[in-house]
Amino acid sequence: MSKQEKILLKVLRGTSDSNIAFADLCLLLYHLGFNERIRGSHHIFTKAGVEEILNLQPKGDKAKAYQVKQVRNVILRYKLADED
Repeated sequence: MSKQEKILLKVLRGTSDSNIAFADLCLLLYHLGFNERIRGSHHIFTKAGVEEILNLQPKGDKAKAYQVKQVRNVILRYKLADED
């Protein structure tokens, strides 16, 4: 199981939203085909066919829990986990 698959499972499980590394979440989105644009501390992810724009900011070295939930909802809504 690759690192991206482990991160994806952790995000989809939803039991440790506040304990996901920010770099890992960015890596997952990049792996799922999102484009990243950085403005200061804001990492903005977009993807063709996905209406939502994901605007993520680190909290130390971790991702913010509510942003992990937003990512999970986008992955589930657009069935992005099935593309792997």
